[in-house]
Amino acid sequence: MPTHRAVHVESANAPLELVDVATEAPQLGHVRIDVAACGVCGTDREFHAGHFPGLQWPITLGHEIAGTVAEVGDGVEDFAVGDRVAVGWFGGNCNRCVPCRSGHFMQCERLEVPSWHYPGGYAESVVVPATALARIPEGLSFVEAAPMGCAGVTTFNGLRQTRAKAGDLVAVLGVGGLGHLGVQFSRAMGFETVAIARGAGKAEEAAQLGAHHYIDSTAHDVVAELQKLGGAAVVLATANSASAMAQTVPGLGPGGELVVIGVTAENLPISPLDLITNGLSITGHPSGTSRDVEETLHFALQTGVRAMIEERPLAEAAEAFAAMDESRARYRMVLTM
Repeated sequence: MPTHRAVHVESANAPLELVDVATEAPQLGHVRIDVAACGVCGTDREFHAGHFPGLQWPITLGHEIAGTVAEVGDGVEDFAVGDRVAVGWFGGNCNRCVPCRSGHFMQCERLEVPSWHYPGGYAESVVVPATALARIPEGLSFVEAAPMGCAGVTTFNGLRQTRAKAGDLVAVLGVGGLGHLGVQFSRAMGFETVAIARGAGKAEEAAQLGAHHYIDSTAHDVVAELQKLGGAAVVLATANSASAMAQTVPGLGPGGELVVIGVTAENLPISPLDLITNGLSITGHPSGTSRDVEETLHFALQTGVRAMIEERPLAEAAEAFAAMDESRARYRMVLTM
């Protein structure tokens, strides 16, 4: 049986090790992808730590996959060998459960996520359900496409599902792996864009990414600064801090929305009175479907939105993971095969 290289994690918090594994043929409704690039996402650390239930060790991390269809299983009609595809957090759905039948595909009762429900993309080859596939448009490289499967679609989709209109004030809390894309997408969508981060060090970079305004949360009152600008229609919260998220709520204008995409288990310390008085809303936003990924890729191609990427070969997966885990990445690490 042919083999390929993949990165294994034998148990929770174990080292990332490059090994040879059998290359499986795709089963019914699946395809096999020759992986060209795979992003290293912050959520990978949660898998590595064993924080998701039902993990089958060893696991292979990686849910920002881009590559070429190499084999097609029975029952797959819309994809062919040679197609350029991406797979993100949305790694397949059943189309049978009540959420799927209601159009809530991200809440599928049998939703599959690469590295959780099947081996992920820190590998030369991966087998995925055909429902997970997003077509990569010509003009985007595999390296550019990979982070769009999770970080890109989460920020793009999170913004476009709000009630904000072109010209409205939109604030992005955090200028990191998610936030640096959120700032770019906000500007490209025609919003008056505010970047909020700790310290003055990111002010120039935020401006280069497209922010019209920058608020240093360590030196200025975020709420006062947002209200000076008229109040935000939306705050896209990418920072993994419940207190920082909550502190922006009084900076929202009437009917404003706090959209939460930064993952934390902390409780949000928010007063219902603040929500009721100004008619505010708080929404948790999960990633996006394979079609959402396709639309993210097309919008990025049209507008020039790109992740700031550092590339590493698969053999240096452990180093890339450490750089992400220790927040040394600027801003997305991508493994290349």
